[in-house]
Order: sequence, then structure tokens, then C-alpha cells
Amino acid sequence: MENLEIPKQEVHINIDDSISCSKERSTDLPHTKPNVLMSIVSRLHAGYFRISLSLCSQALLWKMMIAPDSPSMSHLQSNLPSIAFHLLWYLALATQVALCLLYALKCFFFFDMVKEEFSHYIGVNYLYAPSISWLILLQSAPMMEPQSVLYQSLFSVFALPVLALDTKLYGQWFTTEKRFLSMMANPGSQVSVIANLVAARGAAEMGWKECALFLFSLGMVHYLVIFVTLYQRLPGGKNFPTKLRPVFFLFFAAPAMGSLAWNSICGTFDPLAKMLFFLSLFIFMSLVCRPNLFKKSMQRFNVAWWAYSFPITFLALDSVQYAQNVKDRVASGMMLIFSSISVLIFLGVMVLIAANSNRLRRRDPVLGSATSLKDKQKPYRLSAATC
Repeated sequence: MENLEIPKQEVHINIDDSISCSKERSTDLPHTKPNVLMSIVSRLHAGYFRISLSLCSQALLWKMMIAPDSPSMSHLQSNLPSIAFHLLWYLALATQVALCLLYALKCFFFFDMVKEEFSHYIGVNYLYAPSISWLILLQSAPMMEPQSVLYQSLFSVFALPVLALDTKLYGQWFTTEKRFLSMMANPGSQVSVIANLVAARGAAEMGWKECALFLFSLGMVHYLVIFVTLYQRLPGGKNFPTKLRPVFFLFFAAPAMGSLAWNSICGTFDPLAKMLFFLSLFIFMSLVCRPNLFKKSMQRFNVAWWAYSFPITFLALDSVQYAQNVKDRVASGMMLIFSSISVLIFLGVMVLIAANSNRLRRRDPVLGSATSLKDKQKPYRLSAATC
């Protein structure tokens, strides 16, 4: 029998992705458009608490500047600063409550995204931001005294998440092999330091000196370790995105807040507080003299721009304390300069965020969740060109 040769034919299987593409496109139609609130909640991340943090720190600055012993308002006989402070404080309170409610909704409806943010090497640091905002808001409150039971109870509630996150984050740096500080350290790691120093200042204001010293030592020791790690350019710093470079301002925010905390603990602006103030002043000048460092991050508006506001406000707060202690023209001039810069930058970012409010609803690939729910439902995609 002759061998029968069966002709070979190539079989081409084309996977039509038009259905999935049409589904993606259909979400843009009015009758299938997702709920606006859920869209905002899914895109919200802890980095948005920079907004309330800037508002709260600005309220604290105004409270210190309108104080009777402040040299800035000694010749101003007007109720306008007091009215502005109260309006700013209530605006900060409303913003903080709104952000907390939205983030609580995200924890309820998109818990997987929150878990991913909790595991993100940058995003986990900003989980301190809600507690920092509440603590600063409490310290700037116009109607509560630090010795009151309500004040102390609220402080305990707001400081507890800071200690819980400290145990988790610092414990990982000590014990977890894949999360050593040399690999995970980035400029955003200083948010955890600021949280401990803000809590230390609040404890000192209430008279809890031992608690204040504990929080201060915890914050400053880790600041030194993080600063040295980043100063040596170890591998962790190479993974920091360019658009988050405004966070570099945290380098001087931490010693400025440390100076404020130590001033509250000791009751006087002693040499250690002055040393921390001068350190923050030097780092600020070093960053300002290098505008090219922030050139790429300024090309498109991002919520990270709020990182310019509250660190400078911390430095302005420190300059107010320094002027109250030194009481000379140079110190008063520094106080007025940094306070004016703080207010101008705060108002400028407020205007920019109002003009670019549509960008706030876009997903942030850095501090947002690493993958969206849609990405989890579609484990692969053959070609983007087919759509």
C-alpha cells in the first residue's frame, strides 16, 4: 500500500478580545457608569491625608502666632487673626472627618486594596498620616485644655494606632529578612518618625513626661537610623518614584518637629532644641538650593505636592518657638519669613488643587493599590492593540 500523506495545515486560533474590550468601553456609557462615590473611594489612599495634615499644621501655626506671648502679634490689635484661626481649624476638622469617612468606606468595600497598601513599602508610611492629623488637630483645638479628661482620652485614642504601626513597621525592619531597613528605607519612612514626635509633643503638653520621653526617643533614634541609611544611598532609596520627590521635604520636617517636642518636654528652648532647629534650617536651605531635583515632579500636578506645605509649616512653627525664646530681630525676622512662606505655599497648593480637582480622582499607581479589582479579574491580556 502506498503511504497516504495527509497534507499538513496550519491552524491559527485567533482569540477575539473584542467582547472584553467592548465591556471596558461600555463602562463609559451613562447607563453603566459606576457609582461616583465608589469610584472616589476606590482611588483614595492614605497619601491624601497630606491635605488634612497641611490644614491641621497650618491651624496650629495660627494658634501659636495669635498667642498672647507671641512676638508676631504683639502690635496687632484686631480680631481678624482669631477669626481666621477658628475658620481654618473647623475647615481642617471637616476635611479630616471627610477623609476618614471615605477611607473607612474603602476599608469596608475594598479591603484587599487596603491590605496591598499596608504591604506597600511607601504606602504603609502614610497610614500614620490620619493619626498625625488628629493629634495636631487636637493640639490646635481652641476649646479644649490639655489637662481635661476629654483631651487626654482623645489623645490616647489617636496615639494608639501610632504605637501599633510602630510595632509592625519597626519590627519588620528588625526581624523580617525581605523587609530590612536597607531595602525598604525611603524618604517617606520619615512619616513614622514625625508621628512619634507629634505624639511626644502632645504627651508633654498634658504633663505626661515619661510617655513623652518614650515617644521622643523612639522617634529620634529611628530618624537618625533612617537618615544615615538614606544618606549612604543604600538600595532602598533607588526605588523611590520621581513624582514623589516633594516628600524630600520630610528631611527637615522631622528635626523641626523634634525641636518642638523637646521644647514641650523641657519647657524651654534649650541648646538641644536649637540644634535640631538649626539642622532643619540647614537641610531646608540645601533642598531649596537644588530646584532641579524637583523639576520632573513639578511637570504634572499630583497630590504629593502637599508634601511641600506641612514640612515648611513645621519649620515655621519651630521658628516661632525660637523667636519667643531668643527675642531679637534676627529671630523675629526668620519667624515672619518662614510663616509667610508657609502661608503662601499653603494657599498656592489650595488653588492648584481646586484647579486640578479632576486629577484627584485618578488612580495613583504609587501610593494607591498595586492592582485594581479589574486587574485581578483579568489575569492576562494578549494585546492592547486589539482594543
